Amino acid sequence: MESAQDLLGALARRYAFGDLGALAGRALPPEAAARVAALCAFGQRVLELDAEDFGMPEAAGEVPVDLLDRARASRMPQSPRERPRGALATLHPGYALLLEVIGIHWRRREMAALVGVIHIVSEYLPVLAWEPVLGHAADPALLPAAVTGPDSRFGTALDPDAPRRCGHTQAERSACARSLRVAREPAAGWRAYLDRQHSQVAQALGVCAAECRTPCSVITRLEDKERAALVARCTLAHTFTESALVRLRHSAPVGHGFGVPSCEEVEEAWARACASLRRQPLGEAALADAGQDSYPLPGLPALVSAIAGAPIAPGTLLRDVTHRLVSVLAS
Repeated sequence: MESAQDLLGALARRYAFGDLGALAGRALPPEAAARVAALCAFGQRVLELDAEDFGMPEAAGEVPVDLLDRARASRMPQSPRERPRGALATLHPGYALLLEVIGIHWRRREMAALVGVIHIVSEYLPVLAWEPVLGHAADPALLPAAVTGPDSRFGTALDPDAPRRCGHTQAERSACARSLRVAREPAAGWRAYLDRQHSQVAQALGVCAAECRTPCSVITRLEDKERAALVARCTLAHTFTESALVRLRHSAPVGHGFGVPSCEEVEEAWARACASLRRQPLGEAALADAGQDSYPLPGLPALVSAIAGAPIAPGTLLRDVTHRLVSVLAS
């Protein structure tokens, strides 16, 4: 018969942080139970992608600093002048975490959660594509310098008589206008922008590069080579956003609940998405070795890397949390 320690270790290796945290107090001495509870609270927060509270442990001092620092790299700053800038400095750690979380949900057969994370991946891909050009992840404190100036229509009111019209929707124009001034607002306004409008700015940047038929100086100020590479990355991001995989999240209601895709349906949707993505040279190159990829959605890390213009592999933050938990349980 398995011991209580074996069962708790199995929960840790399954990333069942909530269950492990609830049971630890019954099976462990008080000091070990407190350490496990703090690590579990931290791990659960990261697994749920609660980026507002990344790096903010329930019990100060119980979570190792190296884990906290790695989580903070994916944290959204909660005030205009908060340092470090976390996910507004670069989205690379955040996407590494998203890829790790997708893998965990796949192993746990949590398909509803998985397609929810896929939706988050799709929302911010345009910013990931723009990051090599901007030098940051659309940080509103720095963004105006790259998107304003003569002949820019970024965040401006629509002129129905203008011969060259912006391709943004009204909601995107409003979000873009807010992004240009929100760094001067109080913390509450900053957080409201991040909650409701930052993802719309991400989509608007994608429109600028990949969909606008009458580009303004947001794009035309770039050198030809840089512009061509940006357009290719944003076009690939747009194709992913419109793919069968992302559309799984919008399944029609059935009865009194909502349809949850099976593993087979997710695999089928990813195969259809790959067929569309491969029609673009950048997508074909990114997915060329997908058949040898052991990732649950083969080729997804390579696709994210192609859009980022830099290698991004699935992260190990949550895996390392489980290693720390197993170590505490063994001691």
